[in-house]
Amino acid sequence: MNPTELFALLPDMATFARVVETGNFSLAARQLGSTPSTVSRQIKRLEEALGARLVERSTRQVRVTDAGADVYRYCRDMLGSAAGAVDAAGQSGRPQGRVSVSAPTAYAKTVIHPLIPDFLREYGDVDVQLNFTDRDVDPLRDGVDLVIRVTRTPSPGLAGRRLGSVRWLLAASPAYLAARGTPRAPRDLAQHDCLPLGESADDPRWRLRRGARTQTVEVSGRYLANHAGARLEAALGNWGIASLPDFAAADALRRGELVEVLADWTFEPRAYLGPVWLLYPPNRFMPPKLRALIDYLVRRLGDDDPRAGQP
Repeated sequence: MNPTELFALLPDMATFARVVETGNFSLAARQLGSTPSTVSRQIKRLEEALGARLVERSTRQVRVTDAGADVYRYCRDMLGSAAGAVDAAGQSGRPQGRVSVSAPTAYAKTVIHPLIPDFLREYGDVDVQLNFTDRDVDPLRDGVDLVIRVTRTPSPGLAGRRLGSVRWLLAASPAYLAARGTPRAPRDLAQHDCLPLGESADDPRWRLRRGARTQTVEVSGRYLANHAGARLEAALGNWGIASLPDFAAADALRRGELVEVLADWTFEPRAYLGPVWLLYPPNRFMPPKLRALIDYLVRRLGDDDPRAGQP
């Protein structure tokens, strides 16, 4: 294929990348300001030029073939390089524009949201869109610049920086403990009102570890809630011992409104535990606005990992 023929395919390659990321011709067309029929013709033209079937079509979605998956990776890199070139040429290294960030709801509200005002004051030409969601967001598929995940196994296809870690604890109000007593061992929890998540049948089975020793206790209580903020408020209202991520309980513990229970034991939830990763597509030409927010969050949260960039 000569250069002229290759250049003519670039718009079709960009359209193909958007089809793969949305999984749907209609949605891709809407995002591109085009029509489904035009998008379909572009994909067909690209398939004919490459001599390979890239997608299997259906009425609702498209399935990417093995050949299509290989082609998509190159198309994605092409778009990343193009975006980097625009940023490098047009911004002259000055951060400006909008950055979108997705984070788990409780972590976004408690940890990330309070940091954004200072960032906006420091970088007057950068806007931030913070998305609160517990859905597993893919920055490539969902068109989000930065994704925050609490995970021990970040996606290998993404670059990343460490933003600390999340541990869990048990806490109750001083008034509750004065009335009901303070647990001295995990088995004592069975005699208390507890505030678990309630998302699954296993949630009231609390697992605690101290060194190599583990204990599992069946707990009960009058209130179950799958939101950390709700369990925090219930604990503050003297309704029992709550299981909480440390960032949700930190302020109340510091003010003495809550007391950590069984502090010499480690509470082990079934999810939402471990390193916090700030993830983004690998891009040799990172826009200044992204670099500014990444460096700011790492600086403020202060627990970068020596393996940064290699999740």
